[in-house]
Amino acid sequence: MSERSVETSPQLYARIGGWLYLVTIVAGVFAEFFVRSKLIVSGDATATAHNIMASERLWRFGFAADLVGVLCYVAVTLILYVLLRPVNRDISLLAAFTSLVGCIILGFDGLAHFAPLLLLGGADYLKAFDQHQLQALALFSLKLHAYGYDLSIVFFSFYVLLLGYLIFRSGYLPKFLGVLLAIEFVCSLTNSLAGFLAPAFAATLPAALLAPGAVAESALCLWLIVMGVNVAKWKEKANLPAGKPAAL
Repeated sequence: MSERSVETSPQLYARIGGWLYLVTIVAGVFAEFFVRSKLIVSGDATATAHNIMASERLWRFGFAADLVGVLCYVAVTLILYVLLRPVNRDISLLAAFTSLVGCIILGFDGLAHFAPLLLLGGADYLKAFDQHQLQALALFSLKLHAYGYDLSIVFFSFYVLLLGYLIFRSGYLPKFLGVLLAIEFVCSLTNSLAGFLAPAFAATLPAALLAPGAVAESALCLWLIVMGVNVAKWKEKANLPAGKPAAL
């Protein structure tokens, strides 16, 4: 069988990628700020357990939102690889693999979010533990979830650095997006590694350190949706004739 290539406009891929990126952002905000931040009481295993079981459906929706976000970001990773490979195929491929490692970590990290429902669900096989022990284990699983998230951000930080380089060099996406992503790399990596290497220092870091990441990724998402890419320059970089559709 002869291999068939799908011919379409890189602009369509950019728009699809932007919308999937938006779904990822919305899903992540919902799971983190409207579920975990709302129900988890820092350092209080009993209150956290009561909140989770009293809002079990909301907690499950948070788990589902995380999964949707990861699935959409896998697709975003593929689309950005396709859009940026004319700049440097090897670096674009390295960036994609880095992102996929982060997605895999986040996928498994979802189990730590789900674990409290298993621990607090009253199953017979858990009767060897008393209620306070189960509540402590549930809070431990949520602490582990937080560390798993930080671990994924280490990989995503290098991903956005590589993206920033490719976007800055592309000529068909604005350079300021590349600069914003490079700033996000510094802030996100500092915040994530500090939790592992210097917990006392991490506790002193301001929440504003995460702001550059929110700005950079929101800007990239909106640019892909509203503006897309400069198709003529993309085809020039990909060595395609001006009138020929792109084989993606």
